[in-house]
Amino acid sequence: MLGLKFPSIENLVEWPSFWGNGEWHTLNKVGLSALIATAITLGIYFAAASKAKKNLVPVGIQNLAEVGIEFIDNGIIDQTMGEQGRPWNPFLLSIFSFVLITNLFELVPGWQMPGNARMAFPAMLALVVWVAFIGTGLKYQGLAYFKNAIIPPGVPVFLIPLVALIEFVSTFLVRPFSLAVRLFANMLAGHILLVTFIVLCEALWTTDWFAVFLPLPFIMLVLLTGFELMVSFLQAYIFTILAAVYIGSSMHADH
Repeated sequence: MLGLKFPSIENLVEWPSFWGNGEWHTLNKVGLSALIATAITLGIYFAAASKAKKNLVPVGIQNLAEVGIEFIDNGIIDQTMGEQGRPWNPFLLSIFSFVLITNLFELVPGWQMPGNARMAFPAMLALVVWVAFIGTGLKYQGLAYFKNAIIPPGVPVFLIPLVALIEFVSTFLVRPFSLAVRLFANMLAGHILLVTFIVLCEALWTTDWFAVFLPLPFIMLVLLTGFELMVSFLQAYIFTILAAVYIGSSMHADH
């Protein structure tokens, strides 16, 4: 019999604090991952900016920043916002970098907890995007943005109340909710899968039959790790491109 000791759901989604005890300044691994992700993102791009003043040709860490900037411009902004969206590059690049780095903590041995598997992170990011696309709409369209967002042109008068309600819920409630839940659910599911196979490998290692039964879950663990690496990039990309779509749609009344 295998002595499987699967962690409780509380341990899977909530790390104990190592600084503070429930106060506002309480810090655990999830909070620390956010601080580290922020520091890495800022460190890379501040270092690149300082070197850019001295080097006309990108070198070292500046190359990494250049790759990120070009990826956001060519892979996201040009496809969703057009040339008008280029000023949004720093914002979208920061979103992408933060989401990606916090996701990758899932694969760090001994850490193995993506920050975005806690709903607070995706909800915070979705709220930032929500404020950004509403602010953009007000900047480009004024208060008429709200009317344009919930009443599409050409809607028959008798359908306006129903369509306006549907569009309001879809635009101002469903958008941020779906952004947050999509990221949270995908990262939590991957986290649980990895933990499951880690626990299974650990249990099989202590049995007399480990040489027979261990290879299969171990191979699955390796494959899942590679899969979750891909998912980490994919979820960061999806979150960022949807943010760009929402912001871009707020720039024009016909969207």
